[in-house]
Amino acid sequence: STMFLVGLSGGIASGKSTVVAVLRELGCAVIDADLIAREVVQPHSKAYQQILRYFGTEILLENGEINREALGNIIFSQPEKRRLLNSITHPEILKEMLKQILKYFVLGYRYVILDIPLLFETRGLTKFMRYTVLVYCDPPAQRARLMRRNGLDAAAADARISSQIPLEEKLQWATHVIDNSGDRESTRRQVLRLHARLEDSLDFLWARLAAGAAVAGLGGLVFLLLRHLIS
Repeated sequence: STMFLVGLSGGIASGKSTVVAVLRELGCAVIDADLIAREVVQPHSKAYQQILRYFGTEILLENGEINREALGNIIFSQPEKRRLLNSITHPEILKEMLKQILKYFVLGYRYVILDIPLLFETRGLTKFMRYTVLVYCDPPAQRARLMRRNGLDAAAADARISSQIPLEEKLQWATHVIDNSGDRESTRRQVLRLHARLEDSLDFLWARLAAGAAVAGLGGLVFLLLRHLIS
């Protein structure tokens, strides 16, 4: 029996951060792919050097860090540039995610939640998830929240939303749905129910491995996981 993975995703401004906050309060192991994405492009990293090579120094802030807003404006309007950026950053993000998964495995966690904003857009990762959770809100609410949060007009908000697969379409792929169209308390109750189901899941029949045995197999496991994920 093994620890299992739960993929968590949503859409821009659907309220995924609210769900993650509740999960962390419950003591769940959450790996934030967006946070890792920021870390792997820090100055002097491998991905940072490649991004400068293809996108130029005009995307840099005064302190030398990448201006995410400027880079985001480029990739939202140019799909080929978005694919190029993904090809640079995704392998580095996957490597760091694997390190964190292995850490939680050794610590004996029941399951690990992978918070991946574009989980359903990059379908290759879903096959590694025992369950997938979609944070949903109705399209008018999503649009209004994005406009309010980012100070965008309607056209700019629609452009950002249309760059992702519609939430209505993602519903068919998710094994669990958290409807965040209502108030925060309603969302919280749904997260608590989901956590209870995952804790009781028959997919977890955990017997903690000795740390030495786990560490001994880390090298081979990392190699196999990387081989499957990056191929």
